[in-house]
Amino acid sequence: MALGYDDVALHGARPETMAVVTAGARYPGKRRNLRRPRRSWLLTVIMCIVLAYILLPLIWLIVSSTKTQESLFGSFGLWFAQPFALWDNVVGVFTYDGGIYGQWLLNTLMYVVLGAGGSTLLATLAGYGLAKFDFFGKRAVMALVIGAIAIPATALTVPTFLLFSQMGLTNTPWAVILPSLISPFGMFLIWAYAREAVPTELLEAARMDGAGELRTFVSISSRLLAPGVVSVLLLEVVGSWNNYFLPLIMLNDPRWYPLTVGLNQWNNQATTQGGEVIYNLVITGSLVMIVPLVIAFLLLQRYWQAGLTAGAVKA
Repeated sequence: MALGYDDVALHGARPETMAVVTAGARYPGKRRNLRRPRRSWLLTVIMCIVLAYILLPLIWLIVSSTKTQESLFGSFGLWFAQPFALWDNVVGVFTYDGGIYGQWLLNTLMYVVLGAGGSTLLATLAGYGLAKFDFFGKRAVMALVIGAIAIPATALTVPTFLLFSQMGLTNTPWAVILPSLISPFGMFLIWAYAREAVPTELLEAARMDGAGELRTFVSISSRLLAPGVVSVLLLEVVGSWNNYFLPLIMLNDPRWYPLTVGLNQWNNQATTQGGEVIYNLVITGSLVMIVPLVIAFLLLQRYWQAGLTAGAVKA
């Protein structure tokens, strides 16, 4: 029976493909159903609700950042009001209290570059080593990593503070940077990703060609691990950028505050009875705070699904 397909084109095809082709030839009325995905109105409605739940706070933040202190509470929260004061609010954020917001922004960038960058590097090296090398105590190390993932970071903050206070590191940037360098979850992600993304045969071929372990990692493995490393880096950047409890415990000098602790201090000042009302600056500062995160996601997104076999091509 003629199936309407070229036998040459189907030669060597997978059995699943042949089954679909045969079913389409026997039941022409069902061929369209095999190609068209099913739609569910219930799932569509649920996704719209979730999307609204995610976007409404962001829309409110953007709209409120354009309002003055007077119009902030005297107009509808999800629509603009006159005068349009976005630029005045941004200038006020960076000039209020001697321009301390700029210092907080630089502190946050420092914590992210050193903390998130360092933790990503260490997690990549450790996860790759666990995935591709055999050594004594490997299972014990993996059990320790999995156990560390189950412990909340906030549960270790007070013991870390007591340890750092004895070392004289509290109220210094190192009290925030050093604990951020350890990322058991990032290490576990790299371990799981490296097991599948880096073929052992490819590493053995590189070793037979005379390449050392460092050269093999830099030239081959790092390229294959790029999407996984970017994923861990984004998670660490977001975690360091939004880190609040650790610097709140470790720091008492406003000059070393990150944006999270600094904006909370402004918010407490705004709500204190008799204090200066600066809600518009708190809201605008929160908007400015998320802009670098959006830029980081846009810049790193193209690496998210980079070619997984980029390192397998011999130059």
